[in-house]
Amino acid sequence: MKDAREEWYDSAAKVAVTIVDVTSAAQALARGHLCGPTSAYFLTKALSAAALLGAETSEKDEVVSIQMKCSGPLGGFNVECSADGALRGYTEKKTMDGFDGIAKPDAKKAVGDRRLQITRSVPGRIISQGISNSLDGYLAGSLQRKACIYLEASVSDEVEVLEARGVMVEALPDSSAAVSELVPEKLGVASRNILGQLGLPHAELKKSVPLRFECRCSPERAAAMLGALGEEERANLPAAVDVTCHMCGRTFTVRTK
Repeated sequence: MKDAREEWYDSAAKVAVTIVDVTSAAQALARGHLCGPTSAYFLTKALSAAALLGAETSEKDEVVSIQMKCSGPLGGFNVECSADGALRGYTEKKTMDGFDGIAKPDAKKAVGDRRLQITRSVPGRIISQGISNSLDGYLAGSLQRKACIYLEASVSDEVEVLEARGVMVEALPDSSAAVSELVPEKLGVASRNILGQLGLPHAELKKSVPLRFECRCSPERAAAMLGALGEEERANLPAAVDVTCHMCGRTFTVRTK
């Protein structure tokens, strides 16, 4: 399994399992933002989380976004997953000299206290919004769901994304399963191995959605943004302006004169 979201269901245990791999999207964004290994590591985990929650989308143009603000030097992140599997996002800090190239990032030191805001929206309308200090807290508190999320990431010192996976395990309301006890030892490449670790070897695949990096930015949107400035502001612009998308890191040169 690579660059996809799979939704599985075990009818005997009444447990649903969602598995995602976001390797290519994480690699593209880490390169686009010129991330160091630490920033890329947390961006990778955030994208996996967004891809998991993207399974909740139901409307054509719906997007689920996760915004995190934290007290640690990472600063936070903002990631999105659309209903059709498009992923994009960024971390506040792109390089972290005190962490890069040392060892696996220490979340307590790099992130510290955190606040997550999860939003489902379509253009012009917010469908739902929840705030928590953890993904599991959001699932239990805002959605009243018996579910747990597990994320696994590995990024080399050369900022190569080696692992970018996530699993969400949910017990349906009439299930007797305790999701806190269904913990995978390692999020391997094969979905059947993960399901076996969860004690759900007979789960059936119900849905599969390809995942990819894709941003909604474009030269036309960059030009429109500058065009929305006041007449005096536009008059003071140089003949060409570089506009960088904060969500993906791409830069567009817009001629103003």
